[in-house]
Amino acid sequence: MSNRHLSRSVAMQTLYEWDFNGCDKSKLKKIFEHNIKEFTPGMDEISFIRKLVVGVARHLDEIDKIIKRATPEWPLEQITVIDRNVLRIGVYELKYGDKNEVPPKVAINEAIELAKTFGGESSGKFVNGVLGAIYREVSGE
Repeated sequence: MSNRHLSRSVAMQTLYEWDFNGCDKSKLKKIFEHNIKEFTPGMDEISFIRKLVVGVARHLDEIDKIIKRATPEWPLEQITVIDRNVLRIGVYELKYGDKNEVPPKVAINEAIELAKTFGGESSGKFVNGVLGAIYREVSGE
């Protein structure tokens, strides 16, 4: 597993736990530190994980509004916690990420892989459809 893929997995697990416990920003640092210790022993570079987790938390309201616009038939609270947080990472990378560092198609493909790994049977297709629509919206295509 590549370091970036592992980083996204740890970010998703951190955001999942944070979301599951009510998105209390005062608890995010503790959850992050625990997951770094638990899932990335010996990994020197954790800045990408931090960038994703802090970025999603910082832009949560805007990211959630983007997801809600793209999924009018799926209220955000009814999207599974896994899928919701995979989408949040994907939207963060599409809207706020460095396109030279992570091209949009890579961000979408990585989100699909996370959804397939951690989500349900149809999570990959769901994430693909939602992020594809969002990509067209944010890129103007």
